[in-house]
Amino acid sequence: MKILTYEDRAYPAFVKKLYRRAIPSDAVSDVVSGIVSEVAKKGDKALVEFAWKFDGAKLTTKSLRVSDSELEHARKSVSRETKAAIKASLKNIHAFAKKSMRKNWSARNLQGVEVGERFVPFDRVGVYVPGGKAPLVSTSLMTAGFAQAAGVPEIVGATPPGPDGSINVDLLYALDTAGATEIYKAGGAHGIAALSLGTQSIAPVDKVFGPGNSYVVEAKRQMVGAVSIDLLPGPSEVLIAADATGNARFLASDLLAQAEHGPDSVVGVVTHSKKLFKDIQKELEIQLAETPRREIATKALKKSGFLLLTKSMKESVAIVNDWAPEHLILVAKDEDKWLGEVRTAGAIYVGNYSAVAVGDFLAGPSHTLPTEGSGRSFSGLRADQFQRRASVVRMDQAAVRKSQKVVEHFAKMEGLHAHGKSVTLRAES
Repeated sequence: MKILTYEDRAYPAFVKKLYRRAIPSDAVSDVVSGIVSEVAKKGDKALVEFAWKFDGAKLTTKSLRVSDSELEHARKSVSRETKAAIKASLKNIHAFAKKSMRKNWSARNLQGVEVGERFVPFDRVGVYVPGGKAPLVSTSLMTAGFAQAAGVPEIVGATPPGPDGSINVDLLYALDTAGATEIYKAGGAHGIAALSLGTQSIAPVDKVFGPGNSYVVEAKRQMVGAVSIDLLPGPSEVLIAADATGNARFLASDLLAQAEHGPDSVVGVVTHSKKLFKDIQKELEIQLAETPRREIATKALKKSGFLLLTKSMKESVAIVNDWAPEHLILVAKDEDKWLGEVRTAGAIYVGNYSAVAVGDFLAGPSHTLPTEGSGRSFSGLRADQFQRRASVVRMDQAAVRKSQKVVEHFAKMEGLHAHGKSVTLRAES
């Protein structure tokens, strides 16, 4: 883990490098481009080949889709506790989603034209759920659950199979409960390509949702145009910005909770409290030794972890806004003041007791969030992203006549005679 204070010579350069842009690597782009091309040409056959190549799973074109018997097995196999946890999470997700959905409206402009917006759910969406290092059951809920709340009639799940060709029963049950109407054993970039372009078995979707590794993110990037996407969420991130009121024991546990996602996870701390700076280092050593996924967490800390002693809380928050973290934990004596200064985080957890894990699994907002600095441009997944928008315009002759003079002048300025005439005819009829 990189540990620096504002007095270190390397500190200014390191802080400057924290400003990031999610730029794809040429190597990853080339690989993904090849995978997309194969799926476009060979369809289901390519998915079977890639399942063997990347997942070690022997599938057939007929076993790509999760069968009714597999779903029934999952329903019967899942524990009562799992069902209760999924039910509790979905209840919060649906409640949160209902609050954030856009609603139809109408009004009249100065010329008396009725204007408004109309929102309807997408007809068919794809939700991608990673399944490599851990079965991300909660991601099923945090994607499909929002589609379900928005009223999307066709929700298509895609997730990589295990070597035996099956999908984790808890994950399957979660997708099923969250409204998935079809589920396919297709992971990685080929899963994204299949959802976007379609194959013999999979009808193409209108929009693709969900997080993934660098290949999944690049596949989504390359598919823009063929479909719409939610955002480009990559490896997990957390940044802690705290003053002396921070609880080192709690905050170290949040760092490890994100680090255990995978060796590409990024975790950081910015604090101007020398005591907290030292205490977090001690707590990390203690808790890391007790973590079952210690090897993965250690790799993440070594590769991309950092702990910075800043000059002030103001500087810490400035770093937050430059870094644009996926998750921000903000702990300060004057929480509301500093919360008002934060502009770029995907999700903000305020106070010592606000554990990111509660947000990941239960609180209600989706944990599918922007990473790698893309929080400057994207927000996290929301229910309204599952809605199409159309503007609505209705006018009578009186409104046309009030609009006539301005429209005819615009038509004259732009040399578009027919535009002007289409209004003149209506106004003078």
